[in-house]
This record gives sequence, C-alpha cells and structure tokens, in this order.
Amino acid sequence: MNTFYILSFIWVLIGIGTFAYLFFESAPYGRHIKDGWGIEIPARLGWVVMESPCVILMIIYALIVRDQLQIIHKIFLVIWLSHYIHRTFIYPFLIEMTNPKMPISIAFSAFFFNLVNVSIQAFGIFYFTQYSENWISSPAFIVGLSIFLLGMYINIRSDYIIMGMKKKKGPGYHIPNAFLYKYLSAPNYFGEIIEWLGWAVLTWSLSGIVFLIWVIANLFPRALSHHKWYKEKFSDYPKNRKAIIPGII
Repeated sequence: MNTFYILSFIWVLIGIGTFAYLFFESAPYGRHIKDGWGIEIPARLGWVVMESPCVILMIIYALIVRDQLQIIHKIFLVIWLSHYIHRTFIYPFLIEMTNPKMPISIAFSAFFFNLVNVSIQAFGIFYFTQYSENWISSPAFIVGLSIFLLGMYINIRSDYIIMGMKKKKGPGYHIPNAFLYKYLSAPNYFGEIIEWLGWAVLTWSLSGIVFLIWVIANLFPRALSHHKWYKEKFSDYPKNRKAIIPGII
C-alpha cells in the first residue's frame, strides 16, 4: 500500500512536469505533427496500439481478481470500458485523419503512459479502495456518474461534429461552429476533463484523482495550442471563442 502511494506521488510529479513541458512543445501528432520525431507509422495503427492497454490490460487486471470483485467494481469496469472501447476500436476507424502518419515515439510514449495509468487505476480501485455495499446509491457515485456521462457526451459529440464536417466539406481542417464549438476551440478536451472529473468522484479514489491530474496536464496545454493554431491558420476565426473553458480561457 505504501509503495502504491509512493508510486502514485511520483507519477503525479511526472504529470506536473509534463504539464509545464507541453506549454513549450506540443506533442507532434494530428495538426501539430512535425519532422524530427523519428520513424512514422500509420496513425490508425498507432492510435489503436497506444490506447489498447486501456481495454486489454484493464480486463486482465479484473480477471486476475474476478473472485474478489464486488458488483460496484464490475460497474466501474463497465463505465471505464464504455469510454475506452469506443476510443480504441471505434473512433480511429470512423474519423478521416488529415495526417495519416504519427511518430512511433509518440505511440510508444502514450502506450507506456496507459500501461502505468491503467495499473494505477486497477490497483487503486480493485485492490486498495474499500466500498460499501450500497455505494451505487451513494451521492458520490450518482453525482460522479452524472458528471462522467455529461463529459462523455460532450467529448464524443464534439469529435463527431469534426467527422461530419470532413465528410461534408472534404479533408483538412475547417472552422466548426456547432454545439460547444461556438464557445471553445477544444470542446472535446473540455468534455474529457469533465468525464474524468466524474470518474474521480464516482470512484472516490486516489487513482481517480491521479488520472484527472494527468488528463488536465495533457489536454489543457494542447487545447491552448489548438486555439493558437486556429487563430494563425484562419484569419476569420471567431475572436470571442476561448480555448477550453467557456468565457475564461
């Protein structure tokens, strides 16, 4: 248990360092792709590989202790997989990727991140956090699940708006104006942060908080990079639109 806390603390420190670094260097994939990051692989393959531990490894961890899992643990697993099955095996095959390649270094770094993160989630929630028999009816679970589902809806709908624009207007990047894109450059990231805030609340765990910190560390600076990119690429980009928090930044 003490080892788990120490490793979680170290992982948070790495996340804070990553947060600072990403303000100066955007991860080179998608619209921010650039030369000099090594061998490139098909973006779809890279996406599936880097996200796959979130499905496969989480299921393995659950199977290892399946005889000890409570109903609430199984519900947590279903909630987790509801996001990551879509994210890993559906989303990358539906979106028309403008940049069909990604550096293999990015795919492997994300793969490593997911190995560590899934391990922290599984050990913390399946093994170390105790839940009452009526946790499913607790305020924390109900409120957290509501937040999670809201964030998931915002995240997925925002992604599918971009997919629809590419099908309608052709490949490349366009200025979206529907849904929360009226207010934000990266509502998909805004939704994902809300989603994992909900996860932290509904699991009421150190693991959930650690993941939320990492989600913010990754997505907040990337949303700012997206916002800057849009303003540089499109002279008519709406000036009142914010990056990731409506009306603020």
